[in-house]
Amino acid sequence: MIQIIKMAFRDLGRNRRRSFFSSLALAMGLALLLLMAAFINGEMKNALDSNIRLQTGHIQVRASTYDEVKTSLRWEDLVENPDQVSVQIAGLEHVETVTPRLFASGILAVGDKSSGVRIIGVDPQSAANDPYRNGLLSGDFLQAEDREGILLGEPLAKKLGVGAGDQVFLSVNTSNGEVGEQSFIVRGVYSTSTYGFDFITVFLPLSKAQAITQTEKHASTIFVLLKDKQQTENVASVLKKNSGYQILTWTGMNELVLQTEELASSYMVMLYLIVLAVTATVIVNTLIMSVFERTREIGILSAIGMKSWRIMTMFLVESSLLAVGGIVMGLVMGILVVSLLGIYGFRITDMQVTGMLIGNTLYPVLTLNDTIQLTILTFVITILAGLYPAVIAARMEPVAALRGGK
Repeated sequence: MIQIIKMAFRDLGRNRRRSFFSSLALAMGLALLLLMAAFINGEMKNALDSNIRLQTGHIQVRASTYDEVKTSLRWEDLVENPDQVSVQIAGLEHVETVTPRLFASGILAVGDKSSGVRIIGVDPQSAANDPYRNGLLSGDFLQAEDREGILLGEPLAKKLGVGAGDQVFLSVNTSNGEVGEQSFIVRGVYSTSTYGFDFITVFLPLSKAQAITQTEKHASTIFVLLKDKQQTENVASVLKKNSGYQILTWTGMNELVLQTEELASSYMVMLYLIVLAVTATVIVNTLIMSVFERTREIGILSAIGMKSWRIMTMFLVESSLLAVGGIVMGLVMGILVVSLLGIYGFRITDMQVTGMLIGNTLYPVLTLNDTIQLTILTFVITILAGLYPAVIAARMEPVAALRGGK
């Protein structure tokens, strides 16, 4: 076997440039696969984290009749005495933050400009609002007793041409089906780096949101964040036993994101195979050229007694050496590019997908599992690609091969 490996090394060294570029093509294919996998993983992780952090939490407690699509404000569809319910939930193990929130829909207007908005009434002191508090670009965060303050996302503020300190006019649906109207002062402009969220979401202090929508002492949901996401089902089961409310977990509320991730993984497998098939053709061409260039040599080896399987093994070893070289270069190239993009990201803007919150910057995340799987897949595909030229060489008749080499 050692002799065959030495012969394979010698044969590849006969045309170093061709061997190098064959391995380089394979390396570029593997690097591309690593980058694609890292972007898919990074975006799905970012979308899920953003949805949980900004919108769903790990658990939500709602009235059993609450209609999220219609943003129902009827008292019978809301959680009564939400502060009391929040205190009870906060005492449970694994719970990090609990806060009531009220959702409403309305229209925000400035002069002749207007935009439909989603209004969220929040307790400004809750740590659950840190993404908005830490994302302030200008102005100040809301205060609990502020009766005229409103917080706007950066894209919405730019569309309306307003900033901190400017006056805006808000029309909002109320619990009795009427429309409440009031002018507000923009206290601050925030950014979560998630265009789809920032463009439509405005914040009011919970007490003011309850007053303008006529839902005093009621909330749409109790927003719960846990210390450990893995404890979601345990906490949810406790809540289901001790309350008559509807208990929703992050897996159910982010079903679209999870399904999209599964679908993307399925499509990516097909894409991986296509990319590898293209790069594998380079290996096939290289080895076929080598077979025809060495026809006389193969004939001589057969004539002196080398078995067909040894000739076949020699060419498979050559494809293995090309694969190893390409994989090593591909891993270096792929990890380097992913690392650089992991620092600086890939900027996208104005991207909205219904049911998903996609950040303005994509950051690839390369997992060890993906790296190992793609490396093995690349090696296997390369060996399979080298099988055809190896079979051609092994099946050559000694006399015909010697004549073909003249």
